[in-house]
This record gives sequence, C-alpha cells and structure tokens, in this order.
Amino acid sequence: MNDFTPAPPITIGRRPRTWLRLTLMLLLLALVAGGLIGFQQFKAGILKQVVANIRSEVPTVATASATMRQWQSRQTAVGTARASNGSDLAAEIGGVVDQIDFESGQTVAAGTVLLRLRQNDDAAKLAQLQASADLANVTLQRDQKQLAAHGVAQATVDSDEANLKVTRAQVAAQQAVMAEKIVRAPFAGRLGVRQVDLGQFIAAGTAIVTLQQLDPMFVDFYLPQQALGQVAVGQAVDVTADAWPGRTFLGRISSLNAKVDTTSRMLQIRASVPNPDGTLLPGMFVGVSIATGEPRSLVTIPAAAVAYNPYGSLVYVLHDEKDPEGNDQHVVKQQFVTTGEARGDQVSILKGVGANDQVVTAGQLKLHNGSVVKIDNTVQPTDNPAPEPRDR
Repeated sequence: MNDFTPAPPITIGRRPRTWLRLTLMLLLLALVAGGLIGFQQFKAGILKQVVANIRSEVPTVATASATMRQWQSRQTAVGTARASNGSDLAAEIGGVVDQIDFESGQTVAAGTVLLRLRQNDDAAKLAQLQASADLANVTLQRDQKQLAAHGVAQATVDSDEANLKVTRAQVAAQQAVMAEKIVRAPFAGRLGVRQVDLGQFIAAGTAIVTLQQLDPMFVDFYLPQQALGQVAVGQAVDVTADAWPGRTFLGRISSLNAKVDTTSRMLQIRASVPNPDGTLLPGMFVGVSIATGEPRSLVTIPAAAVAYNPYGSLVYVLHDEKDPEGNDQHVVKQQFVTTGEARGDQVSILKGVGANDQVVTAGQLKLHNGSVVKIDNTVQPTDNPAPEPRDR
C-alpha cells in the first residue's frame, strides 16, 4: 500500500491584501483630485466669461468740467444769540402786587416804572421819621444859639448833631424800603411775557418779566485754537438763522476770550450784530461764517467726483482717443489729486486737475484705469457752493 500525504492548502498572506487597499485609496484620491481640478477649471472659465462680458459692456458715466473759480477761505461755526443787555426783573422785597404799568411785549425806555407793591403804612412811617428829623434839626439850631450865648454846654450841641444824623438816616432807610417796592426798567429794551398778576403776593426775587435789549445782539460761538491767527476784533462776520432762510445778518467780532478752553481747545468769540427790527432773539441757534485771508482763484470740481482711498484722493479724467479701427472713443484715466477746502457741494483742487478738464462725477464704481465709457449727463450731482436743506 502506497503512503499518500495531502499537500498543504494555499493561503494568501497580509502583504498582497495591503497593496490592494493602497491601490484602491490611491485611485479614490486620484478621482477626488481630478474632480477638484476639473471644478476649479470650470469655475475659472465661468469667471473669465463673466469678466469678459462685464468688460465688453461699456459703462455709462456722468461728467462735469473742472472750473476756475474765486475761492474765499472761511471759518464756520454754530453760535448762540444773546441780548446785549438782558435780565429777568424781580422785586427786591416781598409784597402784594398793587399796580402793573406794562404790557407783555412792550418796548420801554430806561427808568420806566413797571410794577408797584402795596405800600401799606410805609408812607405813615416815613412821615413819622421825617417829623423826628425836623424836630432834631430845630433842637440843634436852638442849642447852637444858646451855645453862642454860653447857655448850654458843647456836649449838648454835639448830642443834637448826632441825633439829627440818626433821624435823617432813618428817613433815608424808610425811603429806600419804599423805593424797593417799585420795579423800574434798568435799561431800554423789549419786555417779555408778564409772570405775575394784580393782587398776587410775591416773595423777594420772584421773576416778574424779562427785559431784553435786542439792538445790538451778541452772538457767542467757538472756533478751534488753530483759527486764532485768522480772526481779530473788528473782523466782519455773516450770521444766518433757520428762522429767516435766505437772510444774512452782518456783524463784526467785538471780543475774543482771554483763554482757550482746556477741555475742548476751543476759543470763545463774541460778535456784535445790528438788530434794529428785533428779528434775532436771545437763545436762538445761528450759523456764523467768517471770511479769512484774501480771495484766490482755484480749480473746483463737484465733491462727488473725488474718490477717497488709503492711497490718496483720485478722480477719473476723461480723454478722447481712437480705437484700433480709428473710431473716436471716450477713455478715463485715474488721476491722483491734492484737495483743498470744501464749500457746499464743491471741493477745491490744488494739484492734479486743470481748468476745463472733464472729470467723472457718477459711475466711478464701474471704472478702472483705461476704461472706455459712454457719457450720459442727463442726471448730474449737485454743484452748489451754498446748498440749503429742503423740507419734503
């Protein structure tokens, strides 16, 4: 009998299986990478097509001409009007209102009696004190005659003189008390609204009526300390008020404060403004404008034409050129500029743009250096050196 030994089974080791897994992972990664590359190429193609479409469209802009204008530098501020003399009148002592001699809103002269408090027995007290003073005077004269005849001593005459002075002082004190019950206008001006009524008891210091001297008016305002060298006493100022649109009140600087506010570094300035018709009233907010320096000619453009970025201020200047086929076309070039002061909707250009240059005033967001543009000036931004707000 033959001995038969079966062959051992064939087994697949770990090494071939590892290679299979690595191969599958590499294939998967290759598919993902290929997909990403394809997507990026697709996106780049779409963006390129969009950009090409955008560039193929000629943007429409509005333009304006740079103009040489007379330019006057000005300092502007917001001020408060106040009367040259103003006071809330009150009685110095308390009492019952016995007589009112004015009407609300009346214009009065200095010294005009406005109100009287009830005198009660003040007149009787004054008469009593005056009688005592008269008696003291008679006594003094009699004793002086007797002193000349050596009928009385010098001490008696001295006592009489002192007594006379005391009684006369009492008369003056009583007269002062009676005068305090009469309220007079301390200066000429316009009265306000009456605050008390006939028969009302008022305490000392109770406001009766306000009195304001309206001509001239003072206007107090503040300017930064850098403007100190540009303003001086006597300099002309223009004052405007919202209550009177279109009207300008002319005045002059009357005083400068002796110090600069340490918190705000602002200087208080007061101007005197003639106000013969009483148009301006105390407490009104007003606009103040002061011309500084000499007028000069500067290139001005609408403020909307200037674009501001971290690299500076620039405008788009229009140029007429020929396209490759020889046709006329409008091309814009970026031009950095140095701007000066602004007034209203205008800005002055110190460098970068000349008079009569055409600058773009609307549509800058669609432009780049060298853009070909179409011009449509049917709608233009405002170019007013002194715009005024309008209610709608």
